[in-house]
Amino acid sequence: MNTLAHPLPARTGRVGMRWSRDETIARAILLVVMGMLFLFLIAPLSTILLNAVEDKEGHFVGLTHFITYFQTPSLLRAAWNSIWVATVVVLISVPTAFVFAYALTRSCIPTPLKATFRLIALIPLLAPSLLSAISFVQWFGNQGALKFLLGGASIYGAPGIILAEVYNTFPHALMILVTALSLADGRLYEAATALGTRASRQFMTITLPSCKYGLASAATVVFTYVISDFGAPKVIGGNFNVLSVDVFKQVVGQHNFSMGAVVGLLLLIPSIISFVIDYVVRRKVKAQLTARSVPLSPKPRRLTDALLTLFCTLVCSLLLATVGMAIYTSLITLWPYDLSFTLKHYHFALVESDMSAAYTNSLIVATCTALGGSLIVFVGAYLIEKTRNLGLLRPAMHLMAVLSMAVPGLVLGLGYVMFFNHPANPLNFLYQTMAILILSMIVHYYTSSHLTAVTALKQIDNEFEAVSASLKVPALKTFIRVTVPVCLPVLLDIGRYYFVVSMASLSAAIFLYTPNTILASVAIMHLDDAGDVGPASALASLIVVTSVLVCIVYSLLTRVLLSRTQAWRNLARS
Repeated sequence: MNTLAHPLPARTGRVGMRWSRDETIARAILLVVMGMLFLFLIAPLSTILLNAVEDKEGHFVGLTHFITYFQTPSLLRAAWNSIWVATVVVLISVPTAFVFAYALTRSCIPTPLKATFRLIALIPLLAPSLLSAISFVQWFGNQGALKFLLGGASIYGAPGIILAEVYNTFPHALMILVTALSLADGRLYEAATALGTRASRQFMTITLPSCKYGLASAATVVFTYVISDFGAPKVIGGNFNVLSVDVFKQVVGQHNFSMGAVVGLLLLIPSIISFVIDYVVRRKVKAQLTARSVPLSPKPRRLTDALLTLFCTLVCSLLLATVGMAIYTSLITLWPYDLSFTLKHYHFALVESDMSAAYTNSLIVATCTALGGSLIVFVGAYLIEKTRNLGLLRPAMHLMAVLSMAVPGLVLGLGYVMFFNHPANPLNFLYQTMAILILSMIVHYYTSSHLTAVTALKQIDNEFEAVSASLKVPALKTFIRVTVPVCLPVLLDIGRYYFVVSMASLSAAIFLYTPNTILASVAIMHLDDAGDVGPASALASLIVVTSVLVCIVYSLLTRVLLSRTQAWRNLARS
């Protein structure tokens, strides 16, 4: 009768303050993942900063190295060269990708043709950055097939770097812009058409403003890629110095780690600025979306569709000509004197040369990176999304997870040299091993995979974990039985991404390999330096073919696994 007057004492506060066994384990695993990111991302970057303000004896010298750098005309010129070349590439790559993306999303080009265009446009993602440089040398170099088109000008230097980087960055810009153009609100176009607004005015007043954040994001990604890329400038840059090559020269050529650290920090600045811009842009994109948006259905326009089809055909032809030249070079005896077909370059690259183990090493690193990276990324994303009461752990983990996007591969590799090669470091045993190459790949490409995993996990209601906890079901069992099957498509996609980028990556590995752990991308650079263009093209072509085969296997494996683990999706649709 008096139960309301004398309620039982509340104990939820005390119980809520006490972690369950599953929560304790979750926090422990999360701390391990955070510790890995700290050791393999934050600590190496801190070591670069420390080396930049110390002399060779370890004495603090402040900004002396920075002053020396800015007083050296050749070094300062390299910084300016990097900036203006990256700007030119942005001005070419982003508009080209925008028109291509517009054709894929806003035209009535036949669907099979669109799928073909999209597939060809993504081929540069599967190739190392050196492939495009080697191809353009074969097309426009001193003995190039189309050298006459340059009118006596040289491809070596800024022109070659710009061409190679436009090829390398085109698919990166395209993916961003396809997404931006796919988010159009059809109601705006319907209203404009009803008011008699011309198509050209609709483009200028509706299409471009709605895509401005996508354009800005694509521009920052392209700019960052060009600033930090090492492969293309090394092969086709000639005497045209850029920051990424300067880092290599200072560290490997002159063993000047202090000046290398200064250049590394300068290389980091534009990347961080671009990252901040991209982060702000992405936040504003979310605010553009509304629940009442109506998908846009493009209407046939014969002339426009024909012109866009012609444009896409031209772009795809140029992309295929670039990768095709590399494959062709790998299959002929000696360009341009003996054009008879042969497989000797593949035999030399895989069997006879000192770098014969490079391709096998790349396969090992890519496979281990795909397996280990997928597991670490997904578990880390799951823990910060599904674990309650994390406090400051959640923003700290997310900050470290997204920071790797702003760190160029060269800077990360340089940081690993300075940090892990120090005799006092207890992790020194990792240096010059396959393990450090795998870890560098995982950390370097962590951000994209992390954001992909987080996006997928946000779509799963937290009630799954709450119900499991109330039924006393262990969190591990819920994770394996529910979360992993639901997110299996994303997990496989992360694994594929890690494999492909690890096969083609050069920047981080250039400082970390040994004769026993040399990767195919590094071997391509050395073969090209030695004048063995055929074997270099053979290895580059093998990387492309391997990545294509892995994508095909991924597609087939995805269908089989999803048919067995995703039956609930079909039931939900029906």
